[in-house]
Amino acid sequence: MIGMTLKSQSIVRFAAFDAALLALACLIPAASHLLAVPLYKLNPMLALLLAGMLVGKDWRNALVLAVLMPLVSGLVTGMPAAPKMVCMMAELATVASLFGWLSRRWAVLPAVLTAIVAGKMVYYAMKALIIAPAVLVGTEWWMQLGTVLVWGGLFALLYRRDR
Repeated sequence: MIGMTLKSQSIVRFAAFDAALLALACLIPAASHLLAVPLYKLNPMLALLLAGMLVGKDWRNALVLAVLMPLVSGLVTGMPAAPKMVCMMAELATVASLFGWLSRRWAVLPAVLTAIVAGKMVYYAMKALIIAPAVLVGTEWWMQLGTVLVWGGLFALLYRRDR
């Protein structure tokens, strides 16, 4: 990185981190099959998005990740399937954009928890419209609540306001 300005070094660093997150998103289905564990119940795409929000400079980068992670994973691995991919993209985009807006007004923990819950609401509303109400909820409510609290709590602990 000799000869690069500090700003261009930061851009390269964030692009490399985003590329790593996209690669990890593609590895989730393979890891799930390899381990014979339904990793989707842990909401790993949300965890990757929150990691991107922790490292990234602003919510716009997270919004791009929110759309690209399910899309790239779906195109590369076939998972998630197209209808579910659209629902996931909407969920993650809701989390990224709503947190971006709320974080300027609220404390981090209520902002991230509200954004995640709103994202879940968008996901299930879209899933009911696109897929079918018969298969609406595939993960137990207590598991979903647990992932919201764990990922949201970890995010709030690691988030730095000095941006």
